[in-house]
Amino acid sequence: MDTTMDSGGPSLSIAGLLEFEEIRAAEPAVIAGDARLDRAIRWVHIADSEYVERFLEGGELVLTTATTFRHRPEAMTEFLDQLERAAAAGTIIELVDEGSAFDEAAGMIVREAASARNLPVVVLPHRVKFVKITEFAHRRLLAQQISQLEHAREIHETYTQLSLYRAGAQTIVDRTAELLGTPVILEDVAHRVLAHAGRDSATLAQKWAGLVTGASTEPGVEAAADWRQTPVGMRARRWGRLVVPRPAESRAALDQVIERAGEALTLTRMADRDEQDLLLQAQSGLIREISDSDGLDDRAALERARSLGFSPAPGAQFLPVVVRLDRDTDTDPTRVQLQERGLTQEVVAAAARVGSACLVTSLQSGVFGFVLAAAGTRTGSGGRRSRRSGGTEMSGRPETSGGSDAEQLLAGLLNEVEEYAASWVVGVGRGSASLCGAVAGLDSASQVAEVAATLDVRERSFYRSSDVRLRGLLSLFADDSRMRAFAEGELGPLLGDGAGRSPSAAESSSDANRRSPADESLLDFLELHLAHGGNISAMARAGYLSRPALYARMTKLQNRLGVSLDDAESRTALHVALLWWRMHG
Repeated sequence: MDTTMDSGGPSLSIAGLLEFEEIRAAEPAVIAGDARLDRAIRWVHIADSEYVERFLEGGELVLTTATTFRHRPEAMTEFLDQLERAAAAGTIIELVDEGSAFDEAAGMIVREAASARNLPVVVLPHRVKFVKITEFAHRRLLAQQISQLEHAREIHETYTQLSLYRAGAQTIVDRTAELLGTPVILEDVAHRVLAHAGRDSATLAQKWAGLVTGASTEPGVEAAADWRQTPVGMRARRWGRLVVPRPAESRAALDQVIERAGEALTLTRMADRDEQDLLLQAQSGLIREISDSDGLDDRAALERARSLGFSPAPGAQFLPVVVRLDRDTDTDPTRVQLQERGLTQEVVAAAARVGSACLVTSLQSGVFGFVLAAAGTRTGSGGRRSRRSGGTEMSGRPETSGGSDAEQLLAGLLNEVEEYAASWVVGVGRGSASLCGAVAGLDSASQVAEVAATLDVRERSFYRSSDVRLRGLLSLFADDSRMRAFAEGELGPLLGDGAGRSPSAAESSSDANRRSPADESLLDFLELHLAHGGNISAMARAGYLSRPALYARMTKLQNRLGVSLDDAESRTALHVALLWWRMHG
């Protein structure tokens, strides 16, 4: 049982009780368990039999004269065994005979039975009034419990007030550090410090990543495994933890305080999210109404939007934007939904930080759109940002440093949320001076984002239709059977016998196995040829091929395709077919 300082003062321990005048006068002798005299006493119990286990619940100090069993070694051993099994705090045994002299024989039996035990065993060689001991102990214990209740009420009222007044995370952390008198850190699930308070907490926050991993140390700071902490957030949606990295004076009080602080932080975040969720739902409803209604003019739409917190400056330019989260086929849908929700909130917060207004809507799982408002009408392209590596670039067109005010604002907004723990791609539609026009452009932005999501290399923070170019057009024909027929007609000799079809029920597995597979090496070589416009030197460098090997492959490719790669129309047809096949084949 813990023996550290409690909220109402020192816990009553065996060592403390031995300082009581009545006991000290009896000249107590500790014959076992002296290392555990600091054990806290939960209650004091008097026993007159060795069969005491059934009366104990743990943490009791047992007082006894052992009159009925003090001269039986097996009974004394059984008495101490039962105390240990019941997790008693310890025992005080008065060994005085009828003449008030110390019972030496009984003392030898107790010493033998207590040897090598961790249980604190104290022998009193003089008579003591047990009622004095129990009265003193119970008075102390009751006062301590009352103090604990008062302290618990104070903690309850403190955090209830903080929750009712919607105190921010920093305010809650400040109050927690004040109550505990030790530094307190609030971190997210990625161990990023969200708030800190208390003496030297700024120093701890600077070294936090190293302290968490054990890569660095700080005087007075325990190892990360020993930190007192409490999770923050609903059980299925933990978003952080509240940590006390330095030992506090009272561990029991500490646990009580940080648990209530964690609950207050959770309730505050839930209230904020509920309010924000309702607002986002209302904004989504307005965007759907604008999209579906022909009778809602721009002025009425703007008035409705202003009532939902969307307050653009006069003459603002509206930019339709769609964000598409990257996801694999086996990604948990719930995880995608949580990431979408989190990123949506990050975008809304970032828009406020950069001084902009945005109107947000959820489009489908893992995809959301928003209309960004900013002044200005200059045109250009957005900033650079790389979120993937390897593969084929989106466009050979370099990204310029210009851009409309709305696009530059978007680039700054995306830079604000770049550290969010997810990967995504952003599509942008044509800017408009009309809110209704920008809402209509969300479809185009969504299509651009869908195309950009298929790329391996992303060199832009966002993409417009002019960036996706031919890929954007081909994405419209993803499921078009005529486009598939065209691609297979152009690339057929390189695709093998089974291009575009699955084995029929009547076709044996051996027939399917005999079909020739696609010639990936020649498809890659064709892609290399088209990417470099047939430039032999560039192809040799990029493909690490000698010129003789290069010419040999070109001859083989042309023979297989049955066309000349010098013919411009053939190259164009092959390029379109290969692009579509790589995207949708």
